[in-house]
Amino acid sequence: MKGIIAKKYVNALMKSCNDSEINSIEKSINEISSAFASTKFNNIILSPDLSNEKKEEFVLSLLEKSEGKVINFIKLLAANDRLTLIPTIAKELKYQISLKSNSYEGEVISNFEISKEQITKLEENFSKKFSANIKLKAQVSDYPGIKIQLDDLGVEVSFSLDRLKSQMVEHILKAI
Repeated sequence: MKGIIAKKYVNALMKSCNDSEINSIEKSINEISSAFASTKFNNIILSPDLSNEKKEEFVLSLLEKSEGKVINFIKLLAANDRLTLIPTIAKELKYQISLKSNSYEGEVISNFEISKEQITKLEENFSKKFSANIKLKAQVSDYPGIKIQLDDLGVEVSFSLDRLKSQMVEHILKAI
């Protein structure tokens, strides 16, 4: 349900703002969205003891620089008691901007360090494949192999060493 409501707010923003305004709003919304990681911030936003006006003032105080449309957007969210939607709105806004610019971000997850040249080659190949501008970030984790995730495109490509081993064993057992 949150996603549907957030999508309506984002669609209204996309229709009413030009590209520079959208980028400015996205930056501001991301600033606020990052505050939702704090338990204290969530307690304040969810508190029934505070009025929506106080919550609105608190959220607006987090912004370094704000324009009229950002202020009005936050006021609208506060008036409708929808400040808790800000993280969902931030994700949806990022997605809509990606669609508009045909530029997507993804991750390359592996248990080893991947060089910049390899990342660049992967970006080029995926960009050709999807006819879009793809940017990848490398992330080292305990994943036994390599996995490429492009969430906005709904794509996940993986090569797991464990899966390869199990398939080889299965093939050998079938041959015997």
